[in-house]
Parts: sequence; structure tokens; C-alpha cells
Amino acid sequence: QVKSQFESRANTNCAAFTAIVYKTQVVAGTMYFIKVQVSNAEYVHLKVFQSLPQENQGPSLVSFQTGKTRDDPLTYF
Repeated sequence: QVKSQFESRANTNCAAFTAIVYKTQVVAGTMYFIKVQVSNAEYVHLKVFQSLPQENQGPSLVSFQTGKTRDDPLTYF
């Protein structure tokens, strides 16, 4: 759901966009840290905020890190 937000902010088009692993952090909603495969050997880490259900808003891309590999640990950032 945040692919278009990422592509716009990173000024790129992703042929692939597959979530590999994720972690969550509960705040006033949920913060997701997601490792996403964007090509055969390239990965990005996304920080996505999902507000509480009663706020009725979709997920929002907070920040991202590019240049990651499959083996890079997914950490909070």
C-alpha cells in the first residue's frame, strides 16, 4: 500500500516490491519496519505508520533506507 509513496519519494520505479520481513512497534497506532525486495539484489527498509482504526486512515510512509542487502539486519530507525 505504500509502494507509490516510496517510488515518489525515492524518485524510482520498482519492478518488484516484496516484503521479506517486518517488525512492529506500538505507538499511537502501529509503526512497521519492513524489509522490501525491490530487485534481485537490492533491498530497502521502510518505516510505515498505521494510525488507529478509528482514525480511518491508510498506512503512511514515514522514512526509508536504501542500499540494503538481504543480510542487513532490520533495525529501528
